[in-house]
Amino acid sequence: MTNSTSTSAGPRAGRREWTALGVLMLPLLLVSMDVSVLYFAIPAISTDLEPSGTQQLWIFDIYAFVLAGLLMTMGSVGDRIGRRRLLLLGAAAFGAASLVAAYATSAETLIAARAVLGIGGATLMPSTMALLRTMFTDPGQRAKAIGVWSGVMTAGIALGSVMSGVLVEYFWWGSVFLVNLPAMAVLLVLGPLLLPESRDPAPGRFDWPGVPLSMAAVLPVIYGLKEIPSEGWHVRYVVSITVGLLFAALFVHRQRTAASPMIPPALFRGRGFTPSVALNLVSAFGVMGSAYFTTQYLQSVLGKSALEAALWALLPSVPIGAAAPIAARLVQKGVPRARVVTAGFTIAACGFALLAFSGTDSMWLVLASCAVLAVGGVTVMSQIMDLAMGTAPVERAGTASSLMETATEFGGALGMAVLGSVGTAVYRHEIPESAPDAARETLGGALAVADQVPGLAAVAREAFTSGMQAAAIAGAVVLAGAAALAAVSLRRVEPRKSAAEAPEKACV
Repeated sequence: MTNSTSTSAGPRAGRREWTALGVLMLPLLLVSMDVSVLYFAIPAISTDLEPSGTQQLWIFDIYAFVLAGLLMTMGSVGDRIGRRRLLLLGAAAFGAASLVAAYATSAETLIAARAVLGIGGATLMPSTMALLRTMFTDPGQRAKAIGVWSGVMTAGIALGSVMSGVLVEYFWWGSVFLVNLPAMAVLLVLGPLLLPESRDPAPGRFDWPGVPLSMAAVLPVIYGLKEIPSEGWHVRYVVSITVGLLFAALFVHRQRTAASPMIPPALFRGRGFTPSVALNLVSAFGVMGSAYFTTQYLQSVLGKSALEAALWALLPSVPIGAAAPIAARLVQKGVPRARVVTAGFTIAACGFALLAFSGTDSMWLVLASCAVLAVGGVTVMSQIMDLAMGTAPVERAGTASSLMETATEFGGALGMAVLGSVGTAVYRHEIPESAPDAARETLGGALAVADQVPGLAAVAREAFTSGMQAAAIAGAVVLAGAAALAAVSLRRVEPRKSAAEAPEKACV
């Protein structure tokens, strides 16, 4: 027979598990949307709450900082107290914080609410992936589920900005937070009915010293990398990154010597896990690094309004839905995973190569390059995540998921920092020395004073496009190198066998 209802890895999931997957995607979609949901709401918030410049930055950034800083901690907590329990606790916190944020009457209240949203997001993201690992024990079905997970997370970031633009256009700024409530209510009602509970049966003592060490390692690095694209390589950002790396070394030492570490070193001895973390970081480097330029290109070079730019930016997301399922199907058919991941990086590199040919009036070429890059990136991320979760022990699924997601955060910040710095350097080199200081800093600054200097706007747009072309070439080189690295590091990882290829084992 060519069909089988199970594989050697475990029984196949049924309607209950696939329904539960749909429920799990609700919090994942909202958590990823919250990264960008304030893009269009900030002006209205500024008018209403009158935050200072520093407060406005914290309103926007604190969510991502708290999320990144707590991912590893929450992954370990979920393995100990139960992933479903942590998911439901996080959903309740996320919903309550959304309600507070929607009706905040001061900047301080909104900042505090956004911080709690970050805590809730840090519980939701690793819990959803860990529960997928528990519900889908059949390798083929798990690959499909993880493909859905990857597509939803990527699409959520794009949808967040569009939804905020539409809601702010027709309602008040607090509505961007209220949309979270129905989804979290559905999760709290259906989660206990559909989702299985799972935890590490022998977790050992919780690594309390590891919590501040992990946050001290992550937060300064993320902060420095996020500021470098717009502010440059100032001493304080270099110091911040250096301090974070020093704490990272202390954290690694702690994990290698502690009796019950938060991140067991044995996890990295799993076949393919370490390359998965590294390759996931590089993939996020490319995807997020390109987004730094394309959003500015649509608005500042082509002159689109913020909402128009966000709507056009949705087009590259359309083919994403097919990328992960096709990649999963190829691996199930026996194509070595190393080849699929290598092809994904190659496709993404071609996306950057296309971007390198863009001009100041190349909207369709830019959108096409973004689509090609996104397809390659999601192909890589879905397969790498599947490999990592399949390699990790079930009892450490939350920890493994949190490590992969932390690598995504680092990769995205690093991509914006490195490629943003390349683009900025080229931009400043091409802007005339006689231009105002504001024009030499950023394209936005140049457009703000363009009426004072004839021809400045056209020169600045050309300079920005040249910077984007240079960054695209750098991105293509990095991703081409990642393709070679994937081909070498994953070549010994066995391709998954489909159910049709192993019916005898499945029926034993």
